[in-house]
Amino acid sequence: MSLSHYLIFSSILFVISMAGIFVNRRNVLILLMSIELMLLAVNTNFIAFSKYLGNVDGQVFVFFILTVAAAEAAIGLAILVVLFRNKKSLEVDDINQLEG
Repeated sequence: MSLSHYLIFSSILFVISMAGIFVNRRNVLILLMSIELMLLAVNTNFIAFSKYLGNVDGQVFVFFILTVAAAEAAIGLAILVVLFRNKKSLEVDDINQLEG
């Protein structure tokens, strides 16, 4: 597979994630999933260029991005579980009306 195949795949993932963010602005869980998909598209670009250029710099960036994304997903899901227990909803409008 050539570099263009990876870049086309990555751009398709990025467009799907952007559509998920702009089309569905109500559910926080889908917004978080779209952000993770966007990070996956960026990681695919890093890996493709790392393979194409023959160095490991892109792979090191992917390692750090995946580490931060895993931490973000764990903390984000924990916050969503607490919000769902309190509000009984994951709608963005309900979360915007927090007291305190």
